[in-house]
Amino acid sequence: MIVIEEGLPTPLGAHFDGRGVNFALFSQHATRVDLCLFEPGARHEHRTIRLPCRTDDVFHGYLHGLLPGQLYGYRVFGPWEPAAGHRFNPAKLVLDPYAREITGRIRWHDALYSHRRGAAREDQIDRRDSAPFLPRCVVTRPETPDPIALPTSRPLHETVIYEAHVKALTMTHPALSDAERGTYLGLAHPAIIEHLLKLGVTALELLPIQAFADDRFLVEKGLVNFWGYQPYNYFAPEPRYLGDGDASGLRFAIRELAAAGIETLLDVVYNHTAEGDHLGPTLSFRGIDNASYYKLDPENPRRTIDCTGCGNTLDVAHPRVMRMVLDSLRHWVTVYGVAGFRFDLASSLGRAPHDFSPQAAFFQAVQQDPVLSRVKLIAEPWDIGMGGYRLGGYPYGWSEWNDQFRDNLRGFWRGDAGTLAKLTQGLSGSREIFLPSGRSPLASINFVASHDGFTLADVVAYAEKHNAANGEENRDGHGHNLSANYGVEGPTEDPAILGLRARQKRNMLACVFFAQGVPMLLMGDERSRTQGGNNNAYCQDNALSWMDWENDPDPTLTEFVANLVALRRACRSLRRRHFLIGSQVGETALKDVHWLSPDGTEMDEAAWADGERQAFGMQMSNDIEGSERVLILINAAREPCPFALPPALGGPWRPVFDTTLAVGAVPEDTRPAVSAGGTVALPERAVLVLKAPPALT
Repeated sequence: MIVIEEGLPTPLGAHFDGRGVNFALFSQHATRVDLCLFEPGARHEHRTIRLPCRTDDVFHGYLHGLLPGQLYGYRVFGPWEPAAGHRFNPAKLVLDPYAREITGRIRWHDALYSHRRGAAREDQIDRRDSAPFLPRCVVTRPETPDPIALPTSRPLHETVIYEAHVKALTMTHPALSDAERGTYLGLAHPAIIEHLLKLGVTALELLPIQAFADDRFLVEKGLVNFWGYQPYNYFAPEPRYLGDGDASGLRFAIRELAAAGIETLLDVVYNHTAEGDHLGPTLSFRGIDNASYYKLDPENPRRTIDCTGCGNTLDVAHPRVMRMVLDSLRHWVTVYGVAGFRFDLASSLGRAPHDFSPQAAFFQAVQQDPVLSRVKLIAEPWDIGMGGYRLGGYPYGWSEWNDQFRDNLRGFWRGDAGTLAKLTQGLSGSREIFLPSGRSPLASINFVASHDGFTLADVVAYAEKHNAANGEENRDGHGHNLSANYGVEGPTEDPAILGLRARQKRNMLACVFFAQGVPMLLMGDERSRTQGGNNNAYCQDNALSWMDWENDPDPTLTEFVANLVALRRACRSLRRRHFLIGSQVGETALKDVHWLSPDGTEMDEAAWADGERQAFGMQMSNDIEGSERVLILINAAREPCPFALPPALGGPWRPVFDTTLAVGAVPEDTRPAVSAGGTVALPERAVLVLKAPPALT
């Protein structure tokens, strides 16, 4: 027998205490909330219960005798006044923003919209029941933070990030069973972990796994939202990756990765939701309290402000919305063991209320939070709103995706004029970008490719995007790829072109891992994964996006990447926690960084101003004792470049890494010494790394 009691306004969500379930839902402008209970497979609720109490804008009630596993949703009553920003419609079932588990998928139907689609008046209310087409929330068992599952605390300067997709990484691996492929549990398979360890990866960054929707326009074209950037709940893991199990598979995977020394980072989307603009569906937030959850146009509250390109912007400046975001972040850390987050379009989180500020309440709340202040925080430092590009503008404790590093790196190796100085800025940690905010080189997340854009293999195989498979006549995706095909657009059997592409991949990867900051590798770049020139494969749940574990067109590239990571790990000078500024090292004649011209002289003003220059050297020491010295010689020209080593550098120097070699690492028994004053024959389009004994004082 279920008995209805008043219950408590906190915690929000549905919580089982061993005797019953407490339900609590925030809505500032609602007048009534009905709890709907469902039987499995039922299209309509079998019982509706009006939540009996309202405390500080939280509707709540306690159902004595209700057990975990119960399916539920809400119907929220209030004014239908779109002109004032209110879109309450109790005919629409809505999902609990705090639900810990979701079952089922959205089945697109016009009944999911609170307004009549296509009606003469946009604001004509639609009173059809949406319950048959919406997933259900699930009451879960109590969540007790597990100290074993708490994340590791690997420092940023030792971190190597691998950006991946749950399904794409695990879907085709021959060692995984059919039940494991495409699932959270597949991430824990020894074969997947072994591959990550072989590369030297220390952090697995997963594309969104918070419950998300497949956009209606994609479903109608037979496509899906593969990347997952359309969330409708921030606490529940996306059901499609559960397989035949439950969320325990995700917890197990994160724990197994942590046991192997690999942290799990989540790509999170707190800038917008799947409900789109004012003409979008009612799935959760819009029907619960549209005027609280979203930023509305103050001149026309019926419309949402769109800083994201997705139709709406979550109003994190609202105290209750900010609390939801913070509660969600803590939930993933304490319950699942997540070690950090990459925030999609993070500038929207700092709009207080409309202009970005690094002192925004959200950033301050995270900085003082005893849980969140200890995890890794990475911003995608832009959105599409006015003033939204904020690279370098985030506060202490945050790192940022450095798209300028990516663009300058691609442009330099493509042969673009005027890019050498910009590349050296990135190699030395992007001091000009991040120092003004008081941060170190570790604020810079360095990459040559990410999920958004060309893969590395496509950067060297396609001059133009080829997105026809997305069904938008190749209009989607950006055209600023800074790529080159080296003679043939796409696949070729020309050995000269293939050889050059292989060299250029290695050159760009070397710069990523030898740069000061935190390196990030895109899933499959170590196996030359191609998307056929598609630079916006967000809707491609097929072989175009999946890792190909059977075929590897460049079979030594994985070992090359592993050797890159190993060299970075062995050389402290490649993992500095302070910027290189050209200061003297101890009592030696060396500086912490020397920038060299091929003739052996230190680069002067004229050399830096030479926009056609394509070769340079970078000599570094790691600390004031000068106990380690590394010399990186780079030549992006199409001709070899003899490089003189000045006497001031001392010696002898021995080559340790060479991108003209398939695996990069120079065998120890073939490392000829080069004395100061000697000359190194630097091949065309190559990176050569040399090491020398400690400098004498």
